[in-house]
Amino acid sequence: MSNEILERIETLIGDFDDPVLGRVLQGARVTVDTESPLSLRLTLGWPAAGIRESLAESVAEWLAARLDETPAVSIDWEIASHAVQGSLKPMAGVKNIIAVASGKGGVGKSTTAANLALALAAEGASAAVLDADIYGPSQPRMLGAEGRPTTRDGKTMQPLQAHGIGVMSVGFLMDPEQPMVWRGPMVTQALNQLISDTDWGDLDYLIVDMPPGTGDIQLTLAQRVPVSGAVIVTTPQEISLLDARKGLKMFQKVDVRVLGIVENMGTHVCSQCGHEDHIFGEGGGQRLAQQFDTPLLASLPLDPKIREEVDGGRPSVISDPDGAIAHRYRDMARRMARELAIQGGEAEAAFPNISVVDD
Repeated sequence: MSNEILERIETLIGDFDDPVLGRVLQGARVTVDTESPLSLRLTLGWPAAGIRESLAESVAEWLAARLDETPAVSIDWEIASHAVQGSLKPMAGVKNIIAVASGKGGVGKSTTAANLALALAAEGASAAVLDADIYGPSQPRMLGAEGRPTTRDGKTMQPLQAHGIGVMSVGFLMDPEQPMVWRGPMVTQALNQLISDTDWGDLDYLIVDMPPGTGDIQLTLAQRVPVSGAVIVTTPQEISLLDARKGLKMFQKVDVRVLGIVENMGTHVCSQCGHEDHIFGEGGGQRLAQQFDTPLLASLPLDPKIREEVDGGRPSVISDPDGAIAHRYRDMARRMARELAIQGGEAEAAFPNISVVDD
């Protein structure tokens, strides 16, 4: 295969612009088989099981329209450990820790965290959830996980398993009816133990469900825990956006990259007539994303099914995997993971890395 053709492929792959995801192949590793017929293997830096086949077909059609032959295209992914804040080092076995945060409570942050972890797993990554809301742990109920953590070595705890992902929460260690009447130092110590004393195994993503606000837990996480990125959850309501801005600026101040905004309760669709209404305001999440030059990862509706499913311990990604809501969460997960791959330095170049295989 001539160098001219290889250069042509490199340019075309770099210019491929998906109508939904944009420059989806930015930073991908491209392996070209020199044997005829032409075949390409694209290795992404983020999981993409839900769009593997459609993306491969789109790329093949794109190339076929610009080359003299139709290539066979396959899609795979390798998830790297990305840079963290300050002088901290990534945690052993855990490639990326993602904080899911909000400026205020009641915006659907924990629901987003649970579905995000499950969506990442559905997309082909290994994921787990850490419930860092010490005062109000909700992940045990949302993920339908019951019991107490066990230990194999007498030193570390094994996370409980729920729907194929690990989950750890102080809710597993305390009476669920007992309030946490703890001062700040006790809370931060509990968080440190939940993180460091849990045997997470090998994870691509550890999703941390943060408590609302910008207090002790957030400061502890920023100073002591190697965080690869943060996702901010809000509603379109102005009072929610005001607090979301504070949370976003907090992560910026401690050098944790913000991967995007998730807007919950963007619209309400009447179950009787189908009328769609912006009861909490319109476009708030998009405006916040534009203000801080960060992506809007998803805009999710106010749908009773989402609440019912997490209340029943089977979030939308699990209870209705082929439904519209689950597809939105999976798209959100892909966008978040892709943004991390780009911001994390794995995709700084505008063009992919091309290698040639001579079988």
